[in-house]
Amino acid sequence: MLQHWVTYQATRRPAATAVVMQQERLTYGQLEASSNQVARMLRAMGCRKGDRVGLLIPKSPTAIVGILGILKADCIYVPLDPSGPAPRVAQMIAACEPHVLLAGGAAVPLLDTLMSDERFRASILIGSMDLDSMAGKHFKATFSPVDIAACSKLGLAYQNVDDDAAYILFTSGSTGTPKGVAISHANVTQFVEWAHRYFAMSPSDRTSGHSPLHFDLSVFDIFGTFAAGGQLHLVPPTLNLLPNKLADFMRTAELTQWFSVPSVLTYMAKFDVVSFHDFPALKRLLWCGEVLPTAVLIYWMKHLPHVRFTNLYGPTEATIASSYYTLPCCPEEERAPIPIGTACAGEELLVLDEWLRPVPAGEVANLYIRGVGLGLGYWRDPERTKAVFLPNPHSPDPADRLYKTGDLAKIGDDGLVYFLGRADSQIKSRGYRIELGEIEAALNAMACVQECAVTAIPTDGFEGATICCAYVPVPDAGVTPAVVRRDLSKVLPPYMLPSRWMVLECLPRNANGKIDRRPLLAQFQHAATQADSP
Repeated sequence: MLQHWVTYQATRRPAATAVVMQQERLTYGQLEASSNQVARMLRAMGCRKGDRVGLLIPKSPTAIVGILGILKADCIYVPLDPSGPAPRVAQMIAACEPHVLLAGGAAVPLLDTLMSDERFRASILIGSMDLDSMAGKHFKATFSPVDIAACSKLGLAYQNVDDDAAYILFTSGSTGTPKGVAISHANVTQFVEWAHRYFAMSPSDRTSGHSPLHFDLSVFDIFGTFAAGGQLHLVPPTLNLLPNKLADFMRTAELTQWFSVPSVLTYMAKFDVVSFHDFPALKRLLWCGEVLPTAVLIYWMKHLPHVRFTNLYGPTEATIASSYYTLPCCPEEERAPIPIGTACAGEELLVLDEWLRPVPAGEVANLYIRGVGLGLGYWRDPERTKAVFLPNPHSPDPADRLYKTGDLAKIGDDGLVYFLGRADSQIKSRGYRIELGEIEAALNAMACVQECAVTAIPTDGFEGATICCAYVPVPDAGVTPAVVRRDLSKVLPPYMLPSRWMVLECLPRNANGKIDRRPLLAQFQHAATQADSP
């Protein structure tokens, strides 16, 4: 089980530093004792094996304690975005039906909004992970620091097993409802053990914790570090828009590993905040979640010749990453494609045609994943699960499944796999996977919008993809894009808001009477080209 790595480290090296964020620091002994206390609190609140526990806490050492405590209580942790719009967070809570919400810190105002909903107030218990937030009237139980020696004498009997779900992460859903992806302990363990071997991780590692806890890169940040017995340095979210401060953080923390989405690396390169031979302690730089422009990769590799650079690829449904490619040398051409490479141990990347047959090298087709990383499916959503988790037609084993990623790929002459883009309306923007249909669903629910179409323009820049919206306002409403964007921000997070807008009297239609997005996309691309022209 994932929590066992902390117990193991606490037994061997209780005084070793485990988690750091600014001035706050926890040793493995403190992490073990405090998470045991949270587990006992949850059990006292009636949590049983398999119950979901929502985590509504900003990224912090306290949040890490909460995650471990949830797992130790034999429960499933569901990280929720404390800065997310209340209606969207409410959808996630309604979908996973947590027995308890662990909350604290800056998330308390959002909790107050959520608990104004009678459905939640009547069915969900609230546990406080922050004594300063006890002014909130909702809390039923409170975590408080405890004596480490006393806690170490009181063991916890775990009931969860490898195939049980460890967490549920919500991704954007094309119907307007976020999808909850359930991942097992075994799924994470397989990846972490592979990464531990491949990257030669050790107790001397000081790894970054850049990703938010509701993004699956954080799972490797946390459990990859604890499996190695290293130090997890949580990156304050306030640094994300300050590239020079982000670079200072990497230097001051003396990180040995950096792991983030490419947009962060692009942003830092854009402002040229990395010196030659900077970050002398850094051993490896990893990215995942979207394509890193080769020009940006060249910038980093030329500035940091002592660092090992690895591209990881994999959707949330396949647990953190399913393939890897470590650059043997710095690319010579800025437009040279970077492969997603080779499957991680126990996994397989398959480029298949519509009949699920392998295609020849060089031919573009749909990318599927097979093996130990495939998650349990979408939480309580068998139809969505069946649509993408398919039985392998070439195997007699009914448990042998293929995951349809929705990505297009090809196998190169070098035998490596190359990602070529999305086959549907799903995009990657700022490291987030976004269903354009979810944005359309939110727009169509607005009284001032008659109809709309959302599309995206691929870019090589920081955004990853520029989200564009064409809409027809209700007659005589006088609704401007600024007003629509403001209202949309009440139900969608900032990374899902369109940045380019077009107001039309009617949307173009194809022969079947459906909205034709191709001319709209062409107009947005033309406008973008004109705007970029000198």
